[in-house]
Formats: sequence, structure tokens, C-alpha cells
Amino acid sequence: MKLGIIGSGKIVHDFLTTADKIADLELAAISTTPRSKQIAQDLAEQYQIAEVFSDNDELYRDPNVDTVYVAVPNSLHYDVVKQAILNGKNVICEKPYVATVAEARELKKLADEHHVIIVEAITNIHLENYLAIKRALSKIAPIHIASLNYTQYSSRYDDFLEGKIAPVFDPAKDGGTLMDLNIYNIHLAVGLFGKPEAVQYYPVMQKGIDTSGILNLTYPEMQASLIASKDCYTTPRSFIEGEKGTIFFDGSTGVIDRFSIELRNGDTDSFEFNHYKHRMASEFNDFVKIIDNHDTKTADELYDHSITVMDVLAQAKKSVAK
Repeated sequence: MKLGIIGSGKIVHDFLTTADKIADLELAAISTTPRSKQIAQDLAEQYQIAEVFSDNDELYRDPNVDTVYVAVPNSLHYDVVKQAILNGKNVICEKPYVATVAEARELKKLADEHHVIIVEAITNIHLENYLAIKRALSKIAPIHIASLNYTQYSSRYDDFLEGKIAPVFDPAKDGGTLMDLNIYNIHLAVGLFGKPEAVQYYPVMQKGIDTSGILNLTYPEMQASLIASKDCYTTPRSFIEGEKGTIFFDGSTGVIDRFSIELRNGDTDSFEFNHYKHRMASEFNDFVKIIDNHDTKTADELYDHSITVMDVLAQAKKSVAK
């Protein structure tokens, strides 16, 4: 994969710190706004990125780029992804995919017409611990309760209270806790349990944006409570509770560092299967294989998963208006 990066924010910095753990990856280019070009130049020098652009069109035209990693604010995803596809590039788009299911379907249709692959970058469903948890569900089944928690006091929250609104707290830019943090919980729930029968979101609203909230998902004989917060502090713990036992883990649902299984008979054990220390390495190793092999079957399965997640998001937003 010859990767062109669009964006220079924190997620790009995080990705670049683990790029050396991604097999068959070439950092071909990075593009930012003119205002951020110095940041891009510094990153290029530090991580040996071949080209630096301050115009995305230049990156789209670069013949040495076959895949574009879209890491811009949520509200820009659709336009940037569309232009990349129209220029014949594969796309890795940061979560959340785009604003609506209709936009996602349009982009997938365009990608198929241009014979390129599009995938959503979401860490947890590519982690080895996630796959191990999914295999272990039968050990505690039938499952009746899940409580997934991603609480992370935002470094931008204090500024938000003072009226300095960053994109993650801006409703006009698809910000908010549902889109930024609870999205991880939704991906995890959909991956483990499938599409819910009913969705209801209970947000805490400040200045017109959800700074925290609880999303309830109803399944046959099971309830899932998805908790996310940017305005509280705790060490989050998540539980999946069944008649035969419980699976639980501490920390971010986007990382799943380690998990434990406690059975009703008293047996308890902890497990760690993740191959890499950094949360983004597994997903990008998967993406390189999918794109380099033009594995449309796996890409389509990931797309179907993302569409289900987006449908849950749409229902969550609609439920608040009732």
C-alpha cells in the first residue's frame, strides 16, 4: 500500500507512531491545509513521508498514492472521500464513516464503479482481544445484559465551558460524544450481538451538544447499555453478563487491552491476545492486506457492519427528538 494521508491532527500523529509496525506500508504523501503545512512538513521529516502537499488535489493526482487515509473533521469526510474515489484511490476513512446511511451507500456505489475499496477505520473490531471475546461469548451464554463504557474527560472540555468550541464539541461539524466516543461502543455491540431491535439515546446536553450520554440497545432477551462521556472522569469498566458467567475489561472500548472471564462455578481467568501495543496497528495491517489483495469480500463485510452501525446512529439521533 502506498498511502497518502489527508489531515494532521492527533489521530494522524497517533497513526504515524505505529506506522513502522504495519507490513508493506509506504508513506507516500501527506496533505493539510496551508495553515498546517509546517506541521505536515515536520511529520514528513520525522516519519520519512515522501511528499507534502497543501492542496488535496495534488495528493489525488500523485501517481505514487494508491490509497488515501482520510483523517479530517467528521463533517468533511463525505466530500474528501468522494474526491479520492473519483480520482481512483482506495480509501480508509476515520470513524464515523459519514453523516448518513444515504451518503455511505452513495460512496460505496462510486467505489464499486471505480473498482476501488473503501473501509472505515475503527480500531476495536480489528483487535485480537475483540475476536477472542466474540469466540468466548458461548462460554457465558445466554447473555442478557451488556454494559459498555467509554468515558474519557476531554482535554477540550474546559475550553468548551469557556465558549471555545473545538470541532468535537461543534454540532455543525458532527461533533458530540455519540459520534466521537459512543461510536466505539456501537461498533463493539454490533460486532458482538448484531443489529438491535430498538434504539434509544439519553444524552446530557450542554450548549446544544451531547457531552455525555447513555444509548440503550434492545435485543431479543438482552439489553445493552452504551455509556460514553467527555465531561466525566472515571476508569471505565465494561461487562457482558450471561447466565453462565461474565466477560469484563477495564479501560477504553476502543483499545480492549485485556479481558477477564468469570464463570458461575468460580473459575476466573484473564487474557491478552492483542499483537501490538498500539491500538491502530491491527486495523491498518488488516487494511493493507484487504487493499493490496483487492479483497472485496472482506471489504464488503466491513461495509455491511459499518452500515448497521450508521443505522443505529441514525436511530439514536432520531430518538432524542421524540
